[in-house]
Amino acid sequence: MKRDFLPVTAKEMRQRGWDAPDFVYVTGDAYVDHPSFGLAIISRVLEKAGYRVAMLPQPDWHSCEDFRRFGRPKIGFLVTAGVIDSMVNHYTAAKKPRSEDAYSPGGKAGHRPDRATIVYCNRIREAYGNLPIAIGGVEASLRRFAHYDYWDDRVRNSILVDSGANVLMFGMGERSILRVAEWMAGGKPYEEMRIPGTCVMASEIPEGFIPIASVEEVAADKRAYAEAFKVQYDQQDPVRGKPIAQPHGRKVLLQNVPDMPLSERELDEVYALPYMREYHPMYEKVGGIPAIDEVRFSIASVRGCFGACSFCALTFHQGRIVTSRSRQSIVEEGRLLTKQPGFKGYIHDVGGPTANFRKPACDKQLRCGACKERQCLFPTPCKNMKADHREYIDILRELRSLPGVKKVFIRSGIRFDYLLADKQSGFLNELVKYHVSGQLKVAPEHVSPNALKYMGKPKVEVYNDFVRRYRQVNEQEGLKQYLVPYFMSSHPGCTLEDAIELAVYMKRTGQHPDQVQDFYPTPGTLSTAMFYTGIDPRDMKPVYVPRDPREKAMQRALMQYSKPYNRETVVAALKKAGREDLIGWDKDCLITPYERRTAEKKTVVGNKTGDAQKRREKASVNRIKSVDKRAERPPKHPPKGGKPNGKGRSSR
Repeated sequence: MKRDFLPVTAKEMRQRGWDAPDFVYVTGDAYVDHPSFGLAIISRVLEKAGYRVAMLPQPDWHSCEDFRRFGRPKIGFLVTAGVIDSMVNHYTAAKKPRSEDAYSPGGKAGHRPDRATIVYCNRIREAYGNLPIAIGGVEASLRRFAHYDYWDDRVRNSILVDSGANVLMFGMGERSILRVAEWMAGGKPYEEMRIPGTCVMASEIPEGFIPIASVEEVAADKRAYAEAFKVQYDQQDPVRGKPIAQPHGRKVLLQNVPDMPLSERELDEVYALPYMREYHPMYEKVGGIPAIDEVRFSIASVRGCFGACSFCALTFHQGRIVTSRSRQSIVEEGRLLTKQPGFKGYIHDVGGPTANFRKPACDKQLRCGACKERQCLFPTPCKNMKADHREYIDILRELRSLPGVKKVFIRSGIRFDYLLADKQSGFLNELVKYHVSGQLKVAPEHVSPNALKYMGKPKVEVYNDFVRRYRQVNEQEGLKQYLVPYFMSSHPGCTLEDAIELAVYMKRTGQHPDQVQDFYPTPGTLSTAMFYTGIDPRDMKPVYVPRDPREKAMQRALMQYSKPYNRETVVAALKKAGREDLIGWDKDCLITPYERRTAEKKTVVGNKTGDAQKRREKASVNRIKSVDKRAERPPKHPPKGGKPNGKGRSSR
């Protein structure tokens, strides 16, 4: 069969000789047939298994007509909101609408509704009644239990309840989609489904399921919410995890056990499917799909992350067990990239959630699962962890040697604490010499021990050691390459004093970030549970949460203390914290007592005084808006393997 895009119109479907598709795949993203997009992987997996799949990208949701485009599918509908939760895609951390959407034609927002999964399912029900619907993707995966919704500022039902779908698939679904498709085709009762990686609704709690507080209880009692989240968090392991049941009114949400990650062979097969590696040509006239630009010449080599940062949703979606593709599979894709139109000799990335993870953290993870009460890297690296970059180095060297390849970059997150734990491979030297494109992005996130404790990140001393060694290797190689550290403000547990400690660190180390990031409470993370409840579910102790908009503005401004437009806010923050010692002319002070002015005279224009000052103030406000807009953009490329990351950097 000729390699081509799957049909997006009834005409294209008929040209294939189909009277109707088996599945209509509804997605909130534009149709990009590239393995960095989950919709491309799932549709190609189904195609390989013999199913007929028609694609319905970004349908008009204002009526049900567009959902009738292909007629009634023989089996049912598959629905996803896209690579990113639709609310995160639409709104900044300040709940302001975004004007851009990298996953839509021309990069323009407005091509999908809020809460896209629910809206799409409602339209399908309007068009076809009880036709089977399966939902999946990041939005469904991370909202599978009763969950706190930042935009509504309340606890919402499981998305399976609100969407009215028959089954929800969570995690990476290549294996579960085939089992679910067979179940749907067979017409079996969904209440009886026990497929790993799925959720269904039932009338009672089956034997062997762990019951947790109902949606009514967690909505009324924040302690009950924290306790329920702890059970969910502990059981998200495919080896030792148990199924969970949560009552929703007269029904019960059943989460079956998470599915095992794909093996090396299975991953190789998935990435060898006949992707077009391009957006559908129907988008060409409107400027294409910007999200493909960063991944077009990148290679997704790994899945999963044992970093387990508190603010990252990977634990709930891909899990803590790392698996990877074979060396042969990765190199073969590199060879394929060299033959793609527009390739100029640069492979932009070879990585995933965390680029320098290659295998499970220790030998026992595939037998016993990830430890329930112990993290692999936090607060210090586990003694059983195997830090070894040798295979990764060999793969990178082989990619560099391919004809036509000039440079191989690593732009996914690098865990610097894991890198430092490897005492033998010399990966840092290899990284600096061959794989940095002028600057390396890393994510210490904070420097205060108190803030780092709640974030699940290593001590600042570890980061400082990495900075020292990175600079040392650059000097040895005669290179001038820089570090771009990411820091976060207003994370649960982070006080104004912690924010000042970070600002002092930035002053001492000469850092002046142009972009900063406020904590964003996205579904499915430990940090979001802390934000909502004011409780750390791990020990049920109270957590300080910076909620007041004024304090959040102070924490944010302190990260950019040197910006003139932040001056008044920084002064107010220092006075509130009793740190007037940092206001002065000393070299260690963050800000001076007053601004130096070259002229104190008022400007008179058109018989009105102060016009020039008003113009300066207006320009300052516009700069603030511009910086805020840049800082809060969603990631411009999807996380590798079509998985979520929320902010695009949370796994580092």
